[in-house]
Amino acid sequence: MPLLDIKDLNVSIGGKPILRSIALSVAPGEILGLVGESGSGKSMTLLSAMRLLPANAEATGQITLDGDDLTKKSERAMCAVRGERIGMIFQEPMTALNPVQTIGAQVAEMFVQHRRMNARDAVKAASEQLAKVGLSADRAPPNRYPHQLSGGQRQRVVIAMATALAPKLLLADEPTTALDVTTQAGILELLKSLARRDGAGLVFVTHDLAVVAGLADRIAIMKDGAIVEEGPAPAIFRTMQHPYSIVLRTAATLPARAPRAPLTEAPIAEAKDISIVYRARGLFGGKKETVAVDGVSLTLAPGEIVGVVGESGSGKSTLARALLGVQPLTKGRIAIGGDDPAQARGPALRAIRKRIQVVFQDPYGSLNPRHRVERVVSEPLHLAGRLSAQERRQRVETMLQRVGLAASDADRYPHAFSGGQRQRIAIARALILEPKVIVLDEAVSALDVTIRAQIIELLRDLSDRLGLAYLFITHDLSVVRALADRVLVMQNGKVVKEGRTAEVFAAPKHPYTSALLAASPDLEAALRAREETKS
Repeated sequence: MPLLDIKDLNVSIGGKPILRSIALSVAPGEILGLVGESGSGKSMTLLSAMRLLPANAEATGQITLDGDDLTKKSERAMCAVRGERIGMIFQEPMTALNPVQTIGAQVAEMFVQHRRMNARDAVKAASEQLAKVGLSADRAPPNRYPHQLSGGQRQRVVIAMATALAPKLLLADEPTTALDVTTQAGILELLKSLARRDGAGLVFVTHDLAVVAGLADRIAIMKDGAIVEEGPAPAIFRTMQHPYSIVLRTAATLPARAPRAPLTEAPIAEAKDISIVYRARGLFGGKKETVAVDGVSLTLAPGEIVGVVGESGSGKSTLARALLGVQPLTKGRIAIGGDDPAQARGPALRAIRKRIQVVFQDPYGSLNPRHRVERVVSEPLHLAGRLSAQERRQRVETMLQRVGLAASDADRYPHAFSGGQRQRIAIARALILEPKVIVLDEAVSALDVTIRAQIIELLRDLSDRLGLAYLFITHDLSVVRALADRVLVMQNGKVVKEGRTAEVFAAPKHPYTSALLAASPDLEAALRAREETKS
């Protein structure tokens, strides 16, 4: 008998169908990969199993856990099921964790609420549970708060809470999307070991086929609220027939950029031996120094694309802020078009800022939802001097068309667009001043795989047509392979490897570079490994 069995599940919100005839099952110890793009219904399926649908949702069908029909349980009865029999791992740990409670207290709450333990026993059990997920007291003491941990450590706390009571079913909703590759590899291995060790069923939701190819026993692919294809891994990759499944697989394997001859023009942007040290006063006096960037040098030629890779905390984003002129340097010099932004004032500084623009990771957060697209895209034009309303409108429409949108989109609000379209709007805003350099900070990491492929193709085209130089910051090595001419590998604020992308990836010499490449999800490599293990 299946551990989780979903039959003919239909969900609608406000009369709009969200899930259509969903049928899924998970056996004890089995890992099911639930794959699809944003809006396909993956998360709503998990919320249905947890009975956490929005108040205005209407659901029909049957959901059983060990033969027990969850759809017939009261809310009080479901409170006993959640945590005890079903554990949920959410995508963003900072929103799943209470920022004003220690991590030990939050894990201990599971034992107090469900096992009626006293405070002392609960704290002890919480410490043991944190140690099981790799957070021993010497690495992450239970008295720390979520903001004092790294992203990977916070996700381990969420996993500790979800597995504290050894539930028979684990639901993981995009638990590694925002993590760097080595942290992601550790979390995936942890979840896999928990499922195998405890015999728990695991439903792993993701939009990345490369991730589930090496993890899941079975894979179900969702589109528009329905399951369009399902089968055992890795066999499903050989038998895919649905057009959407084939599109997902194609988008998951980004083709490497053809090598270009090294550019010999004078650099449009350069950093010379820059260091950035953060200084803070300690709680009990004294000063604490953190070296974020340590003696880094780089150059960007016109039209060149340089990728910067490394784990969280390696100094990538701090380096980007320094190039943008918003992060003071402790040592070294930066030049944009030959001019130092730290020394420029007034008109000279505005001229420098016109040469370099930025595209952020999250198009939801970087676009003002109260403003129409025309105003959002035209914001940087204050650096271009006085322009008439007609001139501003014309420039906005030109930029929207340049990134593949319609001129009429200028009159709509950001919420009316998909995630990929919003990122195109952000790119249009960066282009409006016709800069020479664009800094892209994790600009595709939050996008679905098909949208990611479209944005990468757009960025290539814009660079080739307009001679744009990019500093592309990411933790996704497949994106760097597909886009960058050169790559810088950063660790602990230093550049540990630099070179032509193909050469660095083909023969990594530094141990850290090798570790990054080994941890980076690769669909074809994962399938080969599964086939070799099977044979």
